[in-house]
Amino acid sequence: MSIFPEPLTRVLVLLLLVGFSPGTAQQKLLIPMDLDQSDHLKAYGIAYWVLVQGGEVDWLLNYRGGSFLMTGQDRVETECRIRGVTCVSLGSEDAARLYADIQREDNNMDVVRLEKAPKVAVYVPPGFKPWDDAVTLALEYAEIPYEKLWDEEVLKGKLPEYDWLHLHHEDFTGQYGKFYSSFAGAAWYMEQQVLLESEARKLGFKKVSELQKAVARRIREYVGGGGFMFAMCSATDTYDIALAAEGVDICDVMYDGDPPDPDAQQRLDFTKTLAFTDFTLEMNPLRYEYSDIDQPPSELLAMQNPDTDYFTLFEFSAKFDPVPTMLTQDHVNVLHNFLGQTTGFKKGLIKRSVTILAQKQGTDQVKYLHGNFGRGTFTFYGGHDPEDYQHAVGDPPTDLSLHRNSPGYRLILNNILFPAARKKQQKT
Repeated sequence: MSIFPEPLTRVLVLLLLVGFSPGTAQQKLLIPMDLDQSDHLKAYGIAYWVLVQGGEVDWLLNYRGGSFLMTGQDRVETECRIRGVTCVSLGSEDAARLYADIQREDNNMDVVRLEKAPKVAVYVPPGFKPWDDAVTLALEYAEIPYEKLWDEEVLKGKLPEYDWLHLHHEDFTGQYGKFYSSFAGAAWYMEQQVLLESEARKLGFKKVSELQKAVARRIREYVGGGGFMFAMCSATDTYDIALAAEGVDICDVMYDGDPPDPDAQQRLDFTKTLAFTDFTLEMNPLRYEYSDIDQPPSELLAMQNPDTDYFTLFEFSAKFDPVPTMLTQDHVNVLHNFLGQTTGFKKGLIKRSVTILAQKQGTDQVKYLHGNFGRGTFTFYGGHDPEDYQHAVGDPPTDLSLHRNSPGYRLILNNILFPAARKKQQKT
């Protein structure tokens, strides 16, 4: 059974049967999401705000870049003006014609009704700064509220209180980001190690790696129970590595005080992972890689030319594949690539059950993917910051007011609204 509402066609038919006519419909407000939109990112915040107010929002898939249509109230229009979001008032007859046009069989469009504002959580350690995480930057700029949680809250069972969970540059393998060779003497690295080791001891674990694997398993339970999980950068591949390495020591002495299991690679269990399979661990503790999932490897990133580095969004059937269609809504389909500790994913190591949403043409580098696990879903997006091509430790924060029409950041915000389409009666 689909976790999304029935196509709006059936809703319109029911309205006609009970005497609906364009003259009795309420005025609608259209928020276009094509090149006519002055601030794409804050437009998502408007949609979220309307849901918080108890209103309903229709997401017009593949219509003018994935536009939003909502009941046209003066309060909503005023809020759009305050936030600098372009909106257009539609009379009832125009709205009815728009719905009819979208539902035509020869159009690759559809309507998804957003029902409720999802409750958002971000997994971050104490002292976290929102400007070093693309998702929290997007949330802050779009004015979408979120709550922070960390290991203790996860292990105490807090995750089911949230509809959507974000992971970013966490290292779920317990190797402190594999920054040892470059930053072992840096104050921030030593502070991070002290913090993580103290947290592990407090929660009853001998090693940070054991704690991180326990957290990864709890997150998998959350997804299996109906949660929506979104990960970027190194949280993507390290998450699956941690799941596959349950009960296996893959950390070298500088990370956990003893050498790794010499048979670590052979003992990996790929049935426990969400997205990746048959990958090979990078056991060199001084190499800035976790495995061969990352594509291209970090040492080849310097060879990338930012002026010619792009990836392409795939097109899906809005009427038959609404989930990947929602996740790929954008005003362009070719986007500037951006790097990260994990920039992309090697196509040959992705499970067949996973849907590839975007790929760098002419390569085996997958940028964006989505899959189902149990009753929930997961989405992985490679790279660190869509508007900072090669973000480095200590770089200044990205100012999203200078990138309010960022197509790369739009993919993040698609994921935040995605759980709003879930049927209320199926909430867990």
